[in-house]
Amino acid sequence: QVQLVESGGGLVHTGGSLRLSCAASGLTSNYYAISWFRQVSGKEREGVSCISSIDGSPYYKDSVKGRFTISRDNNKNAVFLQMNNLKPEDTGVYYCAAGRENPYGNNHCLASFLMDYWGKGTRITVSS
Repeated sequence: QVQLVESGGGLVHTGGSLRLSCAASGLTSNYYAISWFRQVSGKEREGVSCISSIDGSPYYKDSVKGRFTISRDNNKNAVFLQMNNLKPEDTGVYYCAAGRENPYGNNHCLASFLMDYWGKGTRITVSS
C-alpha cells in the first residue's frame, strides 16, 4: 500500500522557480530516504536530490547544488524540492522515490537501482 504522489510540475522560463512535493504513505515499517530523480528522452534516469530519514542529511547532484533545496515535513509525510534559477537542462520528468536505508551503513540515495518505490512523475519544462 506504499504510495508516492508528486505534484508541482509545470512550465517555467529560465531563471524561474518551482517547488515539487512528494506525498508519501505506507512507509512506516523501515527507514527510507526520499529521493528525486529526473529523466529526459534518450537518457537514463539520474538522481537529483535526496534526504535521509536517519539524520536528515541532504544530498544533491552537482549541477543543482546552490539552486535546489530538499526538505521534509515528518508530520505530513511529505518531501519538497525547492528549485530556483531553473535552466533548460533541468527539463524532464521528475520522479519521487523511496529507498530503504541502513542506519549502520553507507547509503546511496541518488542511485536509482537502490530505490524500492516510485511515483508516477511530474513534468517540468524550462523554456529558453
